[in-house]
Amino acid sequence: MFVSESILHADLDSFYASVEQRDDPRLRGRPVIVGGGVVLAASYQAKAHGVRTAMGGAQARRLCPGAIVVPPRFEAYTEASRAVFEVFHDTTPLVEGLSIDEAFLEVGGLRRLTGETPERIAARLRARVAEQVGLPITVGVARTKFLAKVASRVAKPDGLLVVPTEGELAFLHPLPVRMLWGVGEVTAGKLHGWGITTVAEVAELTEATLVALLGRASGRHLHALAHNRDPRVVQPGRRRGSIGSQRALGRRPRPWAEVETMLIGLVDRVTRRMRAAERIGRTVTLRLRFADYTRATRSHTMAEATAHTQTVLTSARTLLRAARPMIDSRGLTLIGIAVGNLAEASTGQLTLPFDRPPPELDTAVDLARTRFGRTAVTRGVLLGRELDADMPMLPD
Repeated sequence: MFVSESILHADLDSFYASVEQRDDPRLRGRPVIVGGGVVLAASYQAKAHGVRTAMGGAQARRLCPGAIVVPPRFEAYTEASRAVFEVFHDTTPLVEGLSIDEAFLEVGGLRRLTGETPERIAARLRARVAEQVGLPITVGVARTKFLAKVASRVAKPDGLLVVPTEGELAFLHPLPVRMLWGVGEVTAGKLHGWGITTVAEVAELTEATLVALLGRASGRHLHALAHNRDPRVVQPGRRRGSIGSQRALGRRPRPWAEVETMLIGLVDRVTRRMRAAERIGRTVTLRLRFADYTRATRSHTMAEATAHTQTVLTSARTLLRAARPMIDSRGLTLIGIAVGNLAEASTGQLTLPFDRPPPELDTAVDLARTRFGRTAVTRGVLLGRELDADMPMLPD
């Protein structure tokens, strides 16, 4: 853990779409959509027509009839991410990756060592990413992680914005409440309903008032952020707290058997990733999004931490079946599974597998898939079904 004076938030612009435009000159300056059934990414030219990530492909094409739709190339995105992170780590050893296309960098020590200002360091980083990787990247610079991330959002696309310490609140307070980290559609709707539309109006309320309006956790969180109180520091080498996967389903109704089959595929993918990362976990979380755009999560904590596919699947099925009344009445557009409360696999308690197949079975299947491809060995229920490609992930 490091005390930070100068924090950079570096965020690649429309990452997947930018890689496609970089690799195919015919796509440059054109509206590009990555993914056909569901939008995985959209270029800024497509976003100008209202196209957004996770939108259904049919809706996206109606909004932007001239868009060029390309299939995803996850290997290319992973390679590009690695090249960008090499630039990050060559800039400073204090890099905290958030995803494959964004990270926090702590440059206070570098400033003391070289005399360079954070703005100069950020400008050099952007130039190197453009020259060496061929991608646009936006960087926000501030005293806190929260404000650095806000600055990068404001500066997009392909920009650089420094928020000086003496001008923090002057920059933050005029912004809409959606710029506060953690404020989504539901919370923003509540705040708008009470006539609160800017960060300044949130800051005018007492913490007790916000707690009464939004609950203890959200109220305290937003009160702190509205005053730019964020004690978190850049944590290099921090491992993720959960491993998950999700799948957008579109808006057409799905038979229950198909939903259960998708769940099986997601659990297979998540537990395979856990074993590859040598992690085990105790808490299984089911994430659902409905046709009315509302969301729900349900979780179950198991007695023991595990990466055993069948054990995780049993918990996930129980959660899904309990949520069936909501799904039947509201329609399902997205399903996701995550396993949290992660620990190192070496710390797991050994038990006799009287009630389940031995873990060596999972390991053997993983080895076969690694050597011969992920469809070389699959569950019978998944035969003949098109599986989503594995999304690229930040190395754990």
